[in-house]
Amino acid sequence: MRSTLAAAVALMITIAGCSAGDDAAETTAASGSGADGGFVLYSGRSEDLVAPLVEMFEQQSGIEVDVRYAGSGELATTLIQEGDQTPADAFWSQDPAFAGAVALDGRFERLPDDVLSLVDDRFSDGDGRWVGITARSRVLVQNPDLVETPPADVWALTGPEWSGRIGVAPTNGSFVAFVSAMLLTEGDTRTLEWLQGIAANDPVIFDGNSPIVAAVDAGDVAVGLVNHYYLLRLQDEQGDSTAGNHFFGDGDPGALVMPSGIGVTADAVNRDEALEFVRFLLGDGAQTYFLEEVFEYPLVEGIGTPAGQVALDDLPTLDLDPSDLATVVDEATSLIAEAGLT
Repeated sequence: MRSTLAAAVALMITIAGCSAGDDAAETTAASGSGADGGFVLYSGRSEDLVAPLVEMFEQQSGIEVDVRYAGSGELATTLIQEGDQTPADAFWSQDPAFAGAVALDGRFERLPDDVLSLVDDRFSDGDGRWVGITARSRVLVQNPDLVETPPADVWALTGPEWSGRIGVAPTNGSFVAFVSAMLLTEGDTRTLEWLQGIAANDPVIFDGNSPIVAAVDAGDVAVGLVNHYYLLRLQDEQGDSTAGNHFFGDGDPGALVMPSGIGVTADAVNRDEALEFVRFLLGDGAQTYFLEEVFEYPLVEGIGTPAGQVALDDLPTLDLDPSDLATVVDEATSLIAEAGLT
């Protein structure tokens, strides 16, 4: 099992290396193995994004956090390779596939029920080995000047009317996760047919989500498959936008909701301190920070909804365990290549 999962995660690292991920992070070595009263955190969320939260936690709790920042795939592979010798007490992943790989390898312990109960089951590991902190929804960003009627579902994008009008980032980790979800819910035959249909429609290929949103907003391309918050970041930077997000309907893989998640390692030396940090991330202060500063969906009820977006409770659902994305990511990548998108 370990060699299979390590190979899958290594493949995800290759994918992430092809283009900047949702939360690209430069590798920063941890300063040590954890001081007394502290704990070691492997963070796949980028330093510029979460360092303010880590500092806030340290000030409030008096607990020192020894953080190693790197890409989620790199850290997942490291954890799997280190096994029970890992210095990490917790791993915070930007993507459910990376958290899932660590969980499936047995490197997480089951979290307490009082922690798991704070988040809807669909946004955490089915066996309680990691808990969702925030979520990002897949959407179709569209330019209303170029789109009179949005497609009814993601399958409609293979129609001839969308030829040359779609922006995609096939090497981006979130696109691979979306295809992985399609594989789990629809099977390999229908997934490959959809990918081939998109490829036949001569899509505009981008390296990541941000340039897709910018191109749609500028009118250079009509629609793009992205995560919801990229448009909100563009609006925050420039004050307004022409583009808007279109949410697909219930059960549509084009509406995949991807949680970022954190787990406590099975061999954590500083378990209590790590758990206190998990509880902090699910508290009102941290959840509000992610809503207002990062434009992601808080996963604790009552915090709020990113401006102008569909409420979390109204977002479409897919019948899958987010950890299971790790089991098909290699097949998803192969199908994307087979279809001619990379």
